[in-house]
Amino acid sequence: MQTLLTSAQMRKADEFTIANKPIASIDLMEKAARAFVQSFLRDEFDTNKSLAIFCGKGNNGGDGLAIAHLLLNNGYQNIKVFIINFSDKQSEDFAINLQRLDECRCKKIVINQSSELKNIKPDLIIDAILGSGLNKPLNGEYAELVKYINKLNRKVYAVDVPTGFPTDGKIPADYNGIKAYKTICFQRPKINFFFPESVLATEKYEVVDIGLDEDFIQQQQSDFFLAEEIDIANILKIRKPFSHKGTYGHALIIAGNANTMGAALLSSMACMHAGAGLTTACIPQSGFVALNTSLPEVMALPRDEYTRIENPAKYQAIAIGPGLGVSAENERLLETLISADKPLIIDADALNILAERQELIDKLPENIVLTPHMKEFDRLFGEHDNWWDRVQTAKIQALKLKIVIVLKNQYTFVCLPTGKIHINPTGNPAMAQGGMGDVLTGIIAGFVAQKYSSTEAAILACYIHGKSGDWLAKENFVVTASKVAVQVSKEIKLIHP
Repeated sequence: MQTLLTSAQMRKADEFTIANKPIASIDLMEKAARAFVQSFLRDEFDTNKSLAIFCGKGNNGGDGLAIAHLLLNNGYQNIKVFIINFSDKQSEDFAINLQRLDECRCKKIVINQSSELKNIKPDLIIDAILGSGLNKPLNGEYAELVKYINKLNRKVYAVDVPTGFPTDGKIPADYNGIKAYKTICFQRPKINFFFPESVLATEKYEVVDIGLDEDFIQQQQSDFFLAEEIDIANILKIRKPFSHKGTYGHALIIAGNANTMGAALLSSMACMHAGAGLTTACIPQSGFVALNTSLPEVMALPRDEYTRIENPAKYQAIAIGPGLGVSAENERLLETLISADKPLIIDADALNILAERQELIDKLPENIVLTPHMKEFDRLFGEHDNWWDRVQTAKIQALKLKIVIVLKNQYTFVCLPTGKIHINPTGNPAMAQGGMGDVLTGIIAGFVAQKYSSTEAAILACYIHGKSGDWLAKENFVVTASKVAVQVSKEIKLIHP
């Protein structure tokens, strides 16, 4: 797992690298600039385009000056560098790179006030005005300058972080920083890039390696971690000779209603493709034909108003909620399962029932999994007006209740009983279709049935669910939940041949 750092911790990583590699600060800046330029040129290979590079007088601006020099050497000739002179202070590395740029006679314009910017129409803009570490909105000349740049409506590439964007902590609803097309950031993504509000600052990001000391970074104390494919491969277990269906557990999927039988089918299908040895769908009698026709491998357990799960102990995992419906009968069923103290995955309507029966939350067995989307989460734990606070609440509740909370979004936050937060990097907008949550619930149930811990199951399921969608999105504008469910087994095989 990649350890994600705050801006203050990243500065310490810079300092440690400079002190211990050893590498001079100016040389590390040059390395960062080279990594930026390599990424930039992959996107913008037409060197005939005009380019405006806005440089503050700190180290972010120093990066911008080094980038300008390198782009000149790579064929870009129509470059203007705007030196933003809103402060008397400047960093030593900025001064060194400014002198280097003077020697190559690049066109430089000093801007003492934002009003001095007039009639510039570059094809592309590079933002190297202010780096990370800001904890309040822009004001004064910086706010006016950024407002002007944003109004140019040009493609903006930000160096490490868009000017004015907080890299960790709450993202203001009235964000007034740079609106970048792409941010090319150094060594690690910023924590806040994974929050939906970040779309106000950057449409996409790419991380480039600049040679910071990885051992130092990984040893830092952090609540946030980013899953990588190697982590998933290390968690997945190989199927051994002489194993059989009993080896891989029995999962019960309690889902579906007269008008929402698809949710039960999707969850059951995903559970099966995730590797559960046996899958039973507890559904209304009206769904039996659909189940037997589409999923003959899945067993059926009839569900009506008198349903009781007679022997919960026979199941290694029980998922409840997708398409279930909210009723007194289903409420009693959920309460019974909570009392049975079995491995549970609670989703969808079961979460809505839980939100109405708040006293049941404190009775939840340890290490179960809740899989809410934003609205379901807020119904459970209170309204939130921003994602930073929502994730902090999820962290607190997971720690307090000793459960796993899978807070779903494009980047899903898996909040663990330890207080750690694992961010899932896979998935894409093509997956914005009904039924995706049902599939994720089924995958988690499939892994829990195979005796993975709830933490392992949640991390594995989120990654493989998203990775399956990523594979399908290569050739499809939209991706359906049923196709993702089928792709799951193939994706596991690709990760762990």
